[in-house]
Amino acid sequence: MALSFGRLAHKAFAQSETSQTLATPQSYKSRAFAMEGVGSFSVGPLVPSLYGNPHLFGDWGGIQPWLTKRGIYFNVAINEEYMANVTGGRTRDNVLAGQVAMGLDIDWQQLAGFKGFWTHLLVINGHGRNFSSTLGDSVSNPEEIYGARGNVVAHLVSMYADKAFLNDRIILSLGDIPTGSFFAYDYIACSFMNVSVCSNFAPGKYVPGGRDWPSGNLGGVLRIRPTETTYLMGGVFAVSPHSYNGGISGWALAQSGLGKASSQIELGWMPSFGRNKLRGNYKIGAWYDNSSYPNLYEDIHGNSFQETGLSRRYEAGVTTAWFMFDQMLVRNGPGVADGLVVLGGVGYSQGNVVAMRDHEWIGLVETGTPWHRNSDQVGVMFQHMDMSRTVALQQKSSLALGVPFLSNQWGQVWGVQNWENVYEAFYSIHLMRGTTLQADFQYLQHPGATTTFKDAAVIGGQFTTNF
Repeated sequence: MALSFGRLAHKAFAQSETSQTLATPQSYKSRAFAMEGVGSFSVGPLVPSLYGNPHLFGDWGGIQPWLTKRGIYFNVAINEEYMANVTGGRTRDNVLAGQVAMGLDIDWQQLAGFKGFWTHLLVINGHGRNFSSTLGDSVSNPEEIYGARGNVVAHLVSMYADKAFLNDRIILSLGDIPTGSFFAYDYIACSFMNVSVCSNFAPGKYVPGGRDWPSGNLGGVLRIRPTETTYLMGGVFAVSPHSYNGGISGWALAQSGLGKASSQIELGWMPSFGRNKLRGNYKIGAWYDNSSYPNLYEDIHGNSFQETGLSRRYEAGVTTAWFMFDQMLVRNGPGVADGLVVLGGVGYSQGNVVAMRDHEWIGLVETGTPWHRNSDQVGVMFQHMDMSRTVALQQKSSLALGVPFLSNQWGQVWGVQNWENVYEAFYSIHLMRGTTLQADFQYLQHPGATTTFKDAAVIGGQFTTNF
C-alpha cells in the first residue's frame, strides 16, 4: 500500500510556528486538535488534513480566505520520492515515484447552515514504478509512494460524510472510507518513509477487511467521546474480495462480492501530562471479518494442498488486533507537535490465513528541534515483523515439490519467509512555507523476510509541498 497524504499533512502541521497558527478561524482550532489526535474531536475526520496548514503560495491571492469563510477547504499537495539500494537485495536499482493529492472538505454549516455536517473527497494521481519488487522485499515496503494504485490519472481514495450530534460528542461517518484512516491510525509514523506503519500497521492493512489508504471500503464509523481525553469508535464495512477496491481507479463502488462485513472497534486515551502539556495518544482495538478465507497451507484434511491436489480448507473469519501509542517526552516549543515524541505498537493478524502474524515497532521523532531549526524534524525507528508458521509450511511444501512459491498478501515471494527487521533514520528539512525535503536511510535485515538475498542498505529522499 502507499500512503502519503497523511504524511504531507503532518509535515505541514509540524511547520506551524505556534499552536495559534492553526487556531483561527475556530474551525481550524478544532481541526488542529483532531490532526494531533488529542484534545477534542472535530466534526471532520479523525485524521490529519491539509486545511489550516501553511501553503507554498500563501492564500492564493485571497482565494483561500474567501473559500474557507464559506466552509470550503480545497488543497493540492505534491509528493515526489527517490529510493535506491546501495548494497544487498535482489537487484541494484533506483526509482522515482510520486503523487498529486487533491482534497475537498466542505463544512455545510458555514456554507448552507446545515449544522454539524461535513463532506470529504480525496483524489490522487500516482506515477512511477515499484521499488519493492526489484529490491526483493514486498514485506516491509521501504518506499512510501508507489503501491496499491500504481500509475493512475485520478484514483478515488475516500468520499464520505460526517454528521455530529450532542456538541460533537457523537460523530457518524458514512461513505467510501479507508478503514485505516480511522482505526489503528498513527500519523506521526508517516514521518518515516517505510510504509509498514504509515499510517496504519501491517499486517492489518493488507487484509481485505481492513484495507488502508488509498483503498476504501463502503461502510460507516461511529465515534463517541465520553470525556475530553477518551473516545470509543466502532465501524462496519463491506468487505471487497477485489485486489483493487472500486477498480484500479477506485470509482466503481458497487463491485461484485460485497456480501460480507468487517466490524471494527477501538478505545483511545489522549492525556496531557504536566505543566508543559506533554500530549499522548494510546489506543487498543480489534476487528473481525466474517468472510471465509483459504488456509495458507492445509487442504480439507489438514495436509498440504499443493502436495495432495485437494481443495483448500476455508477458515470462517479472520481477526486482527493492535495496541499503539505516541507520547511527547520533552516539549521544545509552543506548537502542539514541538517536542521529542516516542511512538510504538504491536499488531497481530490470524496467521493461518494472513501471511504476517505479528509486527512490533518503536521509534523517536523530534520536531521543533532545539538546534535553531524549529521546523525541521528528525527520527529513528526499529521494526520487527514475523511471518506466520502456516505460510512457512506452504513455502516449504513448494520447495520440496519444486514448484514456484505462491504470492500472498504482501506480493511476490522469493523464499521461505520467517522474519524481517527494519532500522530507519531520517532528517526532514523545512525549505520554505509548506515545503520540506527529507533524507532517509533504511537497513533491511532479511529483506522479504527470507535469507534468499543479502541484507539491504537503502537510501531515499522525499520532496513534499502543500500548494
